[in-house]
Amino acid sequence: MNKKTSSASQKISRHRRLRLVIQASFAALSNGYIKGFVQGKIFTGESKRLCVPGMNCYSCPGALGACPIGSLQATLNSREYSLALYVTGLLVIFGTFLGRFVCGFLCPFGLIQDLLFTPPFFKKIRSLPGEKSLRYLRFVFLGVFVILLPAFVADFTGLGEPWFCKWVCPVGSLEGGLPLVLLNSAMRGAAGFIFRWKLAILIVTILSSVVIYRPFCRYVCPLGAVYGIFNKISFYRFKIDEDKCTKCTACQKVCKLNIPVWQKPNSADCIRCGDCKASCPQQAISN
Repeated sequence: MNKKTSSASQKISRHRRLRLVIQASFAALSNGYIKGFVQGKIFTGESKRLCVPGMNCYSCPGALGACPIGSLQATLNSREYSLALYVTGLLVIFGTFLGRFVCGFLCPFGLIQDLLFTPPFFKKIRSLPGEKSLRYLRFVFLGVFVILLPAFVADFTGLGEPWFCKWVCPVGSLEGGLPLVLLNSAMRGAAGFIFRWKLAILIVTILSSVVIYRPFCRYVCPLGAVYGIFNKISFYRFKIDEDKCTKCTACQKVCKLNIPVWQKPNSADCIRCGDCKASCPQQAISN
């Protein structure tokens, strides 16, 4: 390994360590209600009225804030409200300023997937057949399970269901369902088919995260779909210096999502992890 290559490798390693510290710190901050884990109960204080920027289950015993996707569904299926102005406005604000930087640095479930992918013992799959089409699935989950079904399909009481949270989201199973079932005897007695269904989805997500980088973010996450729309216009976005860029594709090679950053620096798939910027030998990527 020559000196230049060694220096680039060290730069990427430093960047990844810093990112990990930020991710872990934000996850601890947003899930800092230790008493909830001890008692097996959900925190219900005033801060639960506020949404955190990333996917973080409301039902997690330690959660100090609400999940924007869960909050959006709760408003859409409510009798009292017909439009989630607060949640929608918050998503626009986060998206406008940060885009999918939220996914790369501020999402607790993103951190979990990163850690699952880290061990080198298994052969990694860079992309699946039909990858380009599969990445549009998160927009389907957003439109159908988060917006349409909660807004227009009601039960016998006239209320809608939080379809994505109830039937799909593995975040709720890992952060909320499992801890509550393990810590609360009453919850263990109430666990039924839906819990087992969601547990199966969680197991598939965990196993696939070992060999595919962030499968939930890539193919399922409705919040990532929202923030991805803002990637090209957000204040935090990548720029390519055409005078410096040699099109060496080093940025794409280091990108775990296989994005040709030198061509599409603000792809809706980019989670703004910053590996491309740290690896560029010409320092042609800036934000």
